[in-house]
Amino acid sequence: MKTRVCRLHDKHDIRIETDIVASPGSGEVLVAIGAGGICGSDLHYYHDGGFGPIQIREPMILGHEVAGVVEAIGEGVSTVNIGAQVALNPSRACGQCSFCAEGLQQHCHEMLFFGSAMRFPHVQGAFRERIIVQASQCEIVGPHVSLAEAACAEPLAVCVHARNQAIRTMGELKGKRVLITGSGPIGALSVAVARHAGAKEIVVTDLQDATLRIAKIMGADRTINVMNDSGAMDEYSDGKGHFDLALECSAAPMAIKTALSSVRPQGTIVQIGIGGDTQIPLNLLVGKEINLLGTHRFHSEYAEAVGLIDSGAINVKPIITGSYPLEEAVAAFEAAGDRSKSVKVQLRFS
Repeated sequence: MKTRVCRLHDKHDIRIETDIVASPGSGEVLVAIGAGGICGSDLHYYHDGGFGPIQIREPMILGHEVAGVVEAIGEGVSTVNIGAQVALNPSRACGQCSFCAEGLQQHCHEMLFFGSAMRFPHVQGAFRERIIVQASQCEIVGPHVSLAEAACAEPLAVCVHARNQAIRTMGELKGKRVLITGSGPIGALSVAVARHAGAKEIVVTDLQDATLRIAKIMGADRTINVMNDSGAMDEYSDGKGHFDLALECSAAPMAIKTALSSVRPQGTIVQIGIGGDTQIPLNLLVGKEINLLGTHRFHSEYAEAVGLIDSGAINVKPIITGSYPLEEAVAAFEAAGDRSKSVKVQLRFS
């Protein structure tokens, strides 16, 4: 069986090519992909060939935010049936290393993650019409959920894991004041997660009105364009800070400083956005005894994210601002990189 794939050969060199797909083996399923979201890491590969030391060294199929329909099942598969709609968990932890043994599968030494150049040979991604995956990677969604919505489970899982990081330090978010810096896909979904968790107040900052409008729809109480109103955040730093929690989604140095200034003493900042080396005003961190936490991917949270979408507890539809057929992949990537217009851009597969 043949399948079209979206393969990156070099910076700005995406080609729609044809591969052969085998039949699913024991414990495997064949999934016809219906929708796939373009992530920030996909954009880094497309525009820069990678990020930091992680660079493409061979042609690689992109994509890790995908959902589709099961077309065939291999021997021993009983958890999904042909015709089921599934969101695909892009993570395959080994289950045997020291971190997996500790329940820290997101830090697995042998992690295989769709569309990643971290290893060589690279782990090929899921922007293709058909793919063979482990049955354990499939999370079923009902027919009332579109495949476009189901494909948002991966970025939502990132936000759920970030929420869980905060809860481990500060307890439940119910009744808490939350600042979210950056209103891209992760920022917008973080709004929904914080709202679902019972946050009392949610304020979102960004540089783009278009993305802030989506954050408002997702449940923000207030949105602030800090480019147009640089002093609007000053009120939140008075009296040593206002917020119990900041979810920092931009990795912008000024946003990090804003979070440190606006979080109250012994408050918590969860750093979700990633970037290069960044200076941190340690006097604020130390003087206010702030908890600064990192967060990396997810594990059990993927199934939780799918459940939140499937149940309707979180509506992800507002973040989907563009959808392009596979043959228009280049246009889709260009649109996804335009933050003045786009939040989440997806590819459609036949």
